[in-house]
This record gives sequence, C-alpha cells and structure tokens, in this order.
Amino acid sequence: MLYFDLMIPRVLTVAGSDSGGGAGIQADIKTITSMRGFATSVIVALTAQNSQEVLGIRPLDTDFIEKQMDAVLSDIGTDSAKTGMLYSSEIIRSVTKKFREYDVTNIVVDPVMISKSGAELLKGEAVNELVNGLGRISELLTPNIPEAEKISGISIKDKDDMIQVAENIRDLTGASILVKGGHSADPESTDILCTDSGITEIKGKRVFTKNTHGTGDTYSSAIATNLAYGLDLVTSVRRARAYLQVAIENSFPMGKGYGALCHFCNSRQVSDEGLQQI
Repeated sequence: MLYFDLMIPRVLTVAGSDSGGGAGIQADIKTITSMRGFATSVIVALTAQNSQEVLGIRPLDTDFIEKQMDAVLSDIGTDSAKTGMLYSSEIIRSVTKKFREYDVTNIVVDPVMISKSGAELLKGEAVNELVNGLGRISELLTPNIPEAEKISGISIKDKDDMIQVAENIRDLTGASILVKGGHSADPESTDILCTDSGITEIKGKRVFTKNTHGTGDTYSSAIATNLAYGLDLVTSVRRARAYLQVAIENSFPMGKGYGALCHFCNSRQVSDEGLQQI
C-alpha cells in the first residue's frame, strides 16, 4: 500500500530551531515523520547551538510567528499540535491566541525551560503565562522534574512527590500532566501521568548514555502524533514512551557533547483496523 493511500495525520510543531539538529523543530519533524505523520512547523526562535552549548538565541517577532500560524492553519489545518521552546510571554500569548482562533485541539505542551547545556530557553517571567494561558487550553503538559518543581514550587524527591506535583499542576491548568522521571533516581525511570481518571505510571528502562539530546522534544512530538491518529491519551503516552525507549537505546554520538537519538529505529503503519506498531 502506498503512503498516499493511508490516513496521514497532520501534526503542527511550534518551537525553536536547533542548528545542531538534535532537538527543537528538527527533532520534532524527525519524530513526526518517522511515525508517518505530516509535520508542519512554526518557528518562534532561532538558536545557534550544537551538541555542547547554545551560543545564541534570536526570538522572532510575534507578527511573523502569527503569520506562520495563519499560513499553516488556514490552509492545511492540523489534527494535533505540540509546543517546545517558546522563550517569552509575548510569544506564548501569540501562540495561545492563534490556537484559540483556529480551535486547535490535542495540544501537547513541553514546557522547555533549560537546555541540556544549561542555557535559559524560557524567561522566568513567562512561566506564569505558560501555565495560566497556554496550559489552560492544552490536552497535556509534559514537564521534567526540574520544570515541574519550577511550575509548582514543590521539591521532588521521590515518586510520591511526583504524584503530588502532577496533581498540583493539573489543578492549576485543568490539563493532564505527565511528569517525566528521567531526572529521578528511579532505576526504571517511571513517568507519572495525571488525568481526570487518576494516576497512571508509565514505566521505562533507564539507559546510561549521554546521547540524549532532544528527548523531551521527541517524547512530546510522539505523543502529539499518536493523538493525531485518534488514540486516547494514555495509549498515546505509552506508545510514545516505547518509541522514545528505542530511540535512546539506539542513540549515537553526534558532535562532542550530548549525542543524537535514533528517530528512525522505529516503524509504524496504519491498517484498516487502525494504527499498529510493527
């Protein structure tokens, strides 16, 4: 069966560009494409970065960001969307406005705050706008532990703390919350998913490697693609976590710092019965 005979879900990524290719818009497009989705993109900032450091950040004017969103959403539309690095309150407000204008659903927010090398990717004053603006129209927020601590103001030491914080952020936003366990001491690297149905533990296998550039971008893009296929949230997260696991296990060095995930070590197809993983 040819690809154009299949249902091709549309997935919009709104994020910053990573010149090193490991994270940001580039990682999003690789993930969506490898999962047989059609990726569209809105770039909100340019970064000069590689596997070791971020050398510079240049945010785009909000007028041009909104023009990109108009261009994509007025013509192609989208079945889901994900956000990554948004950088400032002004950008978050513009993105939120356009999501509302075009009634975009299945929005996955990866609250990117700090790069692997320690560069600030979200201004401190923008956290409130991310939570109380964009967060309130989103399906899912996917903070890692430091991001979840920043949003909630609660220190996370163990799984019980992760659950408490997930519930806290859900109360703030009304969205489902996925607190990722990569920064925890848990040998299984368990993620905590908090929805209106309760708490679900998403277990993974910890891989000891520094080739982890773009893990958050990849995870959130995979979730958004699964949602675009019409899968429920818990199934979307479980399948995305399985996708990420394979990508990390087959990661490879690229540059002198944090290496690259293998986005193309997974294969997906659509049959008459729906999405199946092969």
